[in-house]
Amino acid sequence: MKAIILIGYMCVGKTTVGRHIAKHLGCQFYDLDWYIEERYRKKVPEIFAESGEEKFRDLERRMLHEVAEFENVVLSCGGGTPCFFDNIDYMNEVGTTIYMQATADVILEHFKLSKSERPLLKGKSADELRNFVETQLEARAPFYEKAQHSVQVDVLHDAKRVNDLALQIIEQLQREPAAQQ
Repeated sequence: MKAIILIGYMCVGKTTVGRHIAKHLGCQFYDLDWYIEERYRKKVPEIFAESGEEKFRDLERRMLHEVAEFENVVLSCGGGTPCFFDNIDYMNEVGTTIYMQATADVILEHFKLSKSERPLLKGKSADELRNFVETQLEARAPFYEKAQHSVQVDVLHDAKRVNDLALQIIEQLQREPAAQQ
């Protein structure tokens, strides 16, 4: 089985839902950011701070090329991963891509639930954060919309909602096989 690759804005639930998909399908689960952190023994915010976004994106691209070709895996990518280099085209070539689409309101609610540090969000007021998310969603939409499948995400505040969304994605993949290129 080709890799199932989850894309979408940060904090839409790619990692949480991806774990459930992998469990249901009996696959390995990888979060690209965690994979990078394991390989480089540094947290993504540290890499960002030390090297800047440009060098991080190059590193991210190289690690994407490494892990996306694994078989029988579900891969959760960072929110910006599909938007740099030829990453989205590459992901569509080697895997089955799913865009986890969410509104700014859902994303902002997930930020409240999340315990993760997000380097691009640090130090922003509530208004600045909303404006930043809305602007980035609009800029990134053309990349995200190249995914082979998409699913609408609501607030994932409990395990039942997470599991239901995972099952919905699996059903969609079984019902509508992605076009082969």
